[in-house]
Amino acid sequence: MQITRQADYAVRAMVYLAQLGPDKRAATGQIAQEKCIPPSFLAKIVSQLSIAGLLQTWRGARGGVSLAKPPEAISLLDVVEAIDGPILLNDCVAELSSCKYDDDCPLKSIWCDAQQMLVDHLSKANFGQFVEVAARG
Repeated sequence: MQITRQADYAVRAMVYLAQLGPDKRAATGQIAQEKCIPPSFLAKIVSQLSIAGLLQTWRGARGGVSLAKPPEAISLLDVVEAIDGPILLNDCVAELSSCKYDDDCPLKSIWCDAQQMLVDHLSKANFGQFVEVAARG
């Protein structure tokens, strides 16, 4: 499994905003330049993150974007799923009836366990932690 380029850009933008500090805004052009994200791509990402309740946006001369919640309250899973949708390692994990071998499949429990471990790991990683790591390094 590989996240999309769009999700990677979203994570980079969110780290940038988290590093600014509480209630700080940044212009999307500034984020795009600092994080090497194509501006048109960033506009779509900002829209999706805003709809998901992860960003606040303001228009006009004093406009920009900021985190809608404290960085500690935003998980890596929140951002990835806002852009790419739910994590899904295999179709059979989402829908029990999607595989004709479901009743006696030797692999289903492996897929389910692996997906749950990934979801758990991403949900425990938050943007407050990323700011701390960046400050140390």
